[in-house]
Amino acid sequence: MLFGNSTSLLWLSYYGLSLLVIVAVYFAFIFLPRLPRLVLTWAVAGAIWMPAGFRLPLIEEGEFYTGWAPSAMVAAVGFLENNGAALRGGLMWLVLGITLGALIGVALWWWRRPGDAEYVTQQEEDDDSVQPPQRRREPVIG
Repeated sequence: MLFGNSTSLLWLSYYGLSLLVIVAVYFAFIFLPRLPRLVLTWAVAGAIWMPAGFRLPLIEEGEFYTGWAPSAMVAAVGFLENNGAALRGGLMWLVLGITLGALIGVALWWWRRPGDAEYVTQQEEDDDSVQPPQRRREPVIG
């Protein structure tokens, strides 16, 4: 059940809030052309959404707590604790997430790119728009 296990609720709320962040990032890059905007937005999404495994020592000797967390957090905690294994694992998953996100952005751009429109010259456009003049009718009361 969703509320019986706080971990699933935590992940659900994390991904829900991250959607708001992704939309904000997309609109923050609105000044960029579509391809770089999609690549940057999806790269940030990959960095936010890529999970990584971690292992923390407990107070009792020889016991550990293992779990999953966002790879950016695993890498940050590994850096702050000078834990090379956690930093390496977190950064590996973080770079993989950024790369996959950027590839998804390129794929979306490729899929939704404008089609090859037929080039129409000004002369052809003028020929198509010529219509016989119609006589204007004045409004009549009564």
